[in-house]
Order: sequence, then structure tokens, then C-alpha cells
Amino acid sequence: MKRNQKIHTMALAALLIAVGVVIPAVMPIKVVIPPASFTLASHVAIMLAMFVSPFVAIIVALGTALGFLLGGFPLAVVLRAVSHVVWAGLGAWYLKQHPTLFTGLKKSILFIAAIALLHAICEVLIILPLYFGHALPEANYTQGFMYSIFLLVGVGTVVHSSVDFALSLAVWKVLVRSGSVRSISHVKDVAFRA
Repeated sequence: MKRNQKIHTMALAALLIAVGVVIPAVMPIKVVIPPASFTLASHVAIMLAMFVSPFVAIIVALGTALGFLLGGFPLAVVLRAVSHVVWAGLGAWYLKQHPTLFTGLKKSILFIAAIALLHAICEVLIILPLYFGHALPEANYTQGFMYSIFLLVGVGTVVHSSVDFALSLAVWKVLVRSGSVRSISHVKDVAFRA
């Protein structure tokens, strides 16, 4: 990678981390049903990073998690943010192998569904020890595991992740027109063709 491309990659990663920390703090569209919380577009920065490279996706996921920790967010939120490293890294790796994936609608939908499911599994797994250790003060233990963890965190994350990914594709379609962004990214085209 040329020196200019490295600088562009580093600058884009830093901007995405900043956006990823700011969105949850200022976005007015939030749904909080403990132990779950859903903020519209809160995953967009990480998903945009996936289109660049696996390294950028992992760095942005770690950077946003650190931002949540330093911002004083509850432990459950910070740990859920740390779990983003897994699905973002794997998703970015897959996109590196299949950079034209978003030119087909069916393949795009399957990828979004797979990432959403992996995202939900990671968040459920990271929250389980806190739930069973009764370390989630905001959790509604009277509603039980199926409601609190499976439905709210699991199914809720699948829906939230899918919506955020659709937003990410719309944003990426515009961003990738920039020559500097295009030159450092694996995914260069978002144009659904049958």
C-alpha cells in the first residue's frame, strides 16, 4: 500500500471511530428496553469500515468500544460493543474475498441476514454471563431469559443490525464515489442488479 493510501486509510478509520462514538451519544432515535438498547445508525461506522478492509473494521470496532468505555456507558453496552470486533472482522474478511457482493440483490440480502445473525449471536453470548450472574441491574429478571436475552437482545439485534446495514449501503454508495475512498476500499460498487 502506498504511503498516501496508508494515510487515507488511517484518516478514514479515525473519522469512522469518531462517528461511531458520537452517533450513540447524540442520536435522538433510541429505544431502550433493558438489557437491550437500540440507537438508529449506531453500527453504521463499523459497517462502513467493513467495506474498506478487515483491519479497518477491527480498529473501528475496538475504537468505538473504547469510546463507550471512556464515555461511561454501562458495562453491558461496552461489552456488546467489544463483541462487534467478531462480526465486523469476519464480515470484512468475507467482503475482501467477494468485493462485488453488493451488485446482486439476493446475495446482498443473504449477507446482511448472515451478518445480522452473527451480530446477534455475539451480543447474546457476551451478555449471558452478566445475565446469569445477575450483574445486569437494568435487566427485567421477572420477564425471564427468553424475553430479556433471546427476544430483546437476540431478535432485536437482528432487526437493528439489518436496518443499520441498509443505511450503511446507502451511505457507502455515496462515499465510494470519492477517489481517495475508492482507492483504499475493497467494496467499490453498490448497485443492485438482478
